[in-house]
This record gives sequence, structure tokens and C-alpha cells, in this order.
Amino acid sequence: MPPKNQTVAANLPPVFPLTVFTGFLGAGKTTLLNRLLRAPGLANCLVLINEFGEIGLDHLLVETVRGDAVVMTSGCLCCTIRGDLIATLEELLRARDNGRLAFDRVVIETTGLADPAPVLHTIMYHPYLMLRFRLDGVVTLVDALHGAACLDRHREALKQAAVADRLVITKIDLLDAGDPRLAALRGRLARLNPTALQIDAAQAEAVQLFDVGLYDPDKKAPDVRRWLNAEAIEDHHHEDSAHAHDVNRHDAKIHAFALRRDAPLPAAALDIFLELLRTTHGAHLLRVKGIVALADDPARPLVIHGVQHVFHPPARLAAWPDEDRSTRIVFILDDLQPAIVQSLWQAVADLPAVDTPDRAALAENPLQIRRGGLLA
Repeated sequence: MPPKNQTVAANLPPVFPLTVFTGFLGAGKTTLLNRLLRAPGLANCLVLINEFGEIGLDHLLVETVRGDAVVMTSGCLCCTIRGDLIATLEELLRARDNGRLAFDRVVIETTGLADPAPVLHTIMYHPYLMLRFRLDGVVTLVDALHGAACLDRHREALKQAAVADRLVITKIDLLDAGDPRLAALRGRLARLNPTALQIDAAQAEAVQLFDVGLYDPDKKAPDVRRWLNAEAIEDHHHEDSAHAHDVNRHDAKIHAFALRRDAPLPAAALDIFLELLRTTHGAHLLRVKGIVALADDPARPLVIHGVQHVFHPPARLAAWPDEDRSTRIVFILDDLQPAIVQSLWQAVADLPAVDTPDRAALAENPLQIRRGGLLA
């Protein structure tokens, strides 16, 4: 008779990796997906196209099968989202569980005008969907010809680049060799999001864009170092300190930085930090990813992941994935100075500076009735 925990695990429904493909209008998302999805490892990938308005152009690149279901030129099943994303995903899961549909991975291609945050919220916060899907990554495409202009004019384009795990630069072949616009765009993207790996679309392979999340399917274990890539932020800050930037550009409001702490943190202190951060500055948190050593069990770190005010339920790992046992939290902020987050962190970590509150000041209610004096 198998152990009880093995029986429970066998009865749990399968969990599917989900990748969000985003990028501004004309960046080439569907074109790249059609090429990538020909890879044998993505044969059972389900693609959801979130078109803008009642008339979409993406369907011109696919062959209709029935209703909203289509088959992409790569051969992968595709479904156009015209209603509620939650209802669509729930219906697809029912079809998968009942044997009416076969897929082992989902890709959501967002409209070029979209802020990707609401899609991420859906996967991270919905009580059922977060049990059936794990966010594998956000892939953002940037047009080498017009990307800089999009970043200048559209806040949505900035957010798409800032939340990405992978940045794919398209249409490089349309630039002359040595065109300075490409180097300028690469540098600008690196300042916006130093943790995201930049990839040329012409050389992009499926292995570079899929299975890039916390869980490494090859190792069958978490790959925290790859997922956080906190070292990229530290290296970038050293390289970037000598450069001056136009403070009037939208980019000046996007900040990427990382917190690091060697000593374990009390669980209550982390709760206070995340709750205050979420409730007071949630709209400014484009993305938060981290691994935290907690004092109650330092050998089993906690993984946190948030987008704006929505945080995925923290996951406790069985052990540290590598030799680095320090707490590391990566932030991508929009119109919020890192010093504000750092000050709050120092307070809950009992490292207060002059004229700043300590953990007790943040956690205790000064109006709470306490025993003593007349109440003794």
C-alpha cells in the first residue's frame, strides 16, 4: 500500500506551466509564436489570443477550426479570448480533465495595448486557477525599429518591458549594421529591467523562452538563482553609476533594485513588511520576487512573488536550492523611490535609521488597551 502522501499527490489534478507573451502593437508576437511552437517540446501547447476590440488581425495568421478554436500554422491549438479570461481558463481545464482537449502548457498572447498585470493577477490570485497553473514567465517583444518611440509615448510599453523575464528584440534585420539605435535600445531596456535576459528574435529558441520560471523541469527542483537573477541588478548598478539619464523621460520613474539580508527574519516581520508594502504602495509594485530565510525554520526558505497589490500565496521549499542562504528580494517599481521600500525593510528587520520607526512601532497599536496601572 503506497504511503498516504503519495496517494494524495496522485489524486491531485495536474498543474500546467503558463507563459504570458506581450509586447506593443506590431512587435511580432504571433509571428514569433508560430515559429517557436513548431518545436517538438511544445507540441501540446495551448495558445490563447487576447485580441483588442471586436475585429482582430491575429486570426489572419491562423486557420479556423470551429467557433473560437483555431489551429495555428505551427499546428498548435489556439483559442481567441473574447470574454472573461477566468471563464475561458476554467472551461479549458474542464475540457482537459474530461478528455475533450489535450494540452500540457498554456501561452496567453495579450493585446499590444494591454498592461500585462491583470493577466498575472488572474493566475496568481484566483483560488482555483493558482492551483492548476504556475506562472512560468513573461516574455515581452520589443520592436528594434519603433521600440524606443513606443517606450517614449506609451506607459503600457514601459510596463510590458519592466515586468518581463525575457526581452525579445524583433526586426533587428531591418536596421543597418552598426545602427546606434540598437545599442541605445539594449541599454535602455537593461536600465528598465536588468534581470531580464535580452534575446534577438531571429536567434530565439523555445528553450530560451519557456521553462524559465522558479521550477526547473530538467533538474525537477527550484532554480532560484536563475529566477531571481539578483546579481544582474547588482552588476548593473555598478556599471550604470557613471551614466546620466534624462529625468524627464518615463523611464526615470521605473526602478529595479534588490534587497539582501544574511540573518533569518521573523515570520511576523515579513508579514508586516509585505502587508504594508501591498496596502500602501501596491499600485507601484510592477513585480516583486524573492526567497526569504525565516527564523522559525531557516533551513526551509520561503518564496514570494507579487505583481502590484496581488501576491501569490508564499511557497515553502523543502531546502535551499544552492549554497547561498541569504534572503534576496528583487523589486521593479513604478514611480516609487527604492529608499521608501528600503526604509520599511530596515524597520521590520530591526535595522532602523535615525528618525525612522522600528518593528514595534509598525506592529503595535498605540491605542490598544494593555494590562497594568488601573487595569492591573
